[in-house]
Amino acid sequence: MLLCMVTPEAVPYAKTGGLADVTGALIKEFNSAGLKAFLFMPFYSEVIKSDNISDTGIRIRLQILSETIEASMLESGDKDYPAYFIRCDKFFMRKGLYGESSGDYPDNALRFSFFSRVSLEAMKALSLRPDIIHLHDWQTALIPFYLKNFYSGDPFFKDTKTVLTIHNLGYQGIFHPSQLPYMGVGLEYFNPEGLEFYGKVNLLKAGIIYSDAITTVSENYAREILTEEYGFGLDGILRKRSSRLFGILNGIDYELWNPETDIYLPKRYSIKDIGPKRSCKISLLRELSLRLTPEQPLIGFVGRFASQKGVDLIAEAIPDIIRLGAGLIMIGEGDREIEKRLLKEAEAFKDSLYLKTGYDEALARKVYAGSDILLMPSRYEPCGLTQMISMRYGTVPLARATGGLVDTIEDYDHLKEKGSGFLFRGYNSAEMIKSLKRAFCLLRQKRRWMSLVRSVMKKDFSWKGSAGKYIALFRKLKEARL
Repeated sequence: MLLCMVTPEAVPYAKTGGLADVTGALIKEFNSAGLKAFLFMPFYSEVIKSDNISDTGIRIRLQILSETIEASMLESGDKDYPAYFIRCDKFFMRKGLYGESSGDYPDNALRFSFFSRVSLEAMKALSLRPDIIHLHDWQTALIPFYLKNFYSGDPFFKDTKTVLTIHNLGYQGIFHPSQLPYMGVGLEYFNPEGLEFYGKVNLLKAGIIYSDAITTVSENYAREILTEEYGFGLDGILRKRSSRLFGILNGIDYELWNPETDIYLPKRYSIKDIGPKRSCKISLLRELSLRLTPEQPLIGFVGRFASQKGVDLIAEAIPDIIRLGAGLIMIGEGDREIEKRLLKEAEAFKDSLYLKTGYDEALARKVYAGSDILLMPSRYEPCGLTQMISMRYGTVPLARATGGLVDTIEDYDHLKEKGSGFLFRGYNSAEMIKSLKRAFCLLRQKRRWMSLVRSVMKKDFSWKGSAGKYIALFRKLKEARL
């Protein structure tokens, strides 16, 4: 089976978030499972830093209104991770992938519709006749639309099926209808049954309507997005296509995230020898000048400073967390108003609260290893990767019961001494504090806490099982059993 994965980002080439981790890991898993899988993504300024990338000599030209725009096709030399890059400096040689601190790039509709169209032409130029095109998020969601409407008579794509993976329904690619001509789309498609969405153009909606199958990144999130609360206005369309909607849980790279080999940790440890984890906590407290004893609870947060991640709840609860005798380390960036509030709290509680704005890979890994609890009070969470990473490092997740957090964390039962973390349901700081008190109570009981730590470290969120579910779906589509 030949598969072409089209994505706006993938590790190790370019990354803004978890999407890149997912696509980078999946392409490797697909190839190791026997598929012929090829990656297609834009050639950003970040990719220049990568080694072993060469020019194929292939040039693809598109007519966009009165202008002819050319793209070059580049390729990686990695046989285990074959990747192709669409180079068009006019669109992709910028500081950011989608925007900068001032906001999103105003021509994103043109940039990513160009990327989508050139990707299809590149497959033809490379003679890569795909059985499956696997698409990721709104930036690639026009491809099924183009195939069904503009390539329907092209024998090259006659047997090609499309699968769109929605990583976060909150990001849909919504633009003014004046952008349609730049995307090569006529006004006849701008209607409620097509790309129109409350007077705007919605690219993700196009992908949902025209894809042969739709996946999202956890089973629970696949159910949630069918509701008005989590559907972001697309729940009606998703309910119409619910027979083609599947939840497949994300995974993490167990070679990349491993406390036995992590070079950033002061002491390495494993499930067979958890003792050095305490040394990681002590070292972290010293490094950040937090005046806490190793016996006091240490809570970590790694993620975007945004209301989606529940950071407004954390900010509200900080005085209560400190009064309970706990310490808190937060790493991330995002909403400026939330950042200002957190900075004010960090100044007020400098002995117990450490705030790092901006992502720091080394510090994040030390937080995963040195914390007792990882906090994820998300308003909604399609899947979440940080709770999987924290469990790999023996740090117990405490999260709101939503999306993929429900699929990956079993709420601890004190009577049965069973579970893999702590969950709360209502989106309010009072419920979060109540759940934290449950966790702190258990933390004081060393034997039971260490039993919980061993339990979470035994969890397996590696990619093999999830990749197998994708492959099973691809085969059903190819064999016309779906």
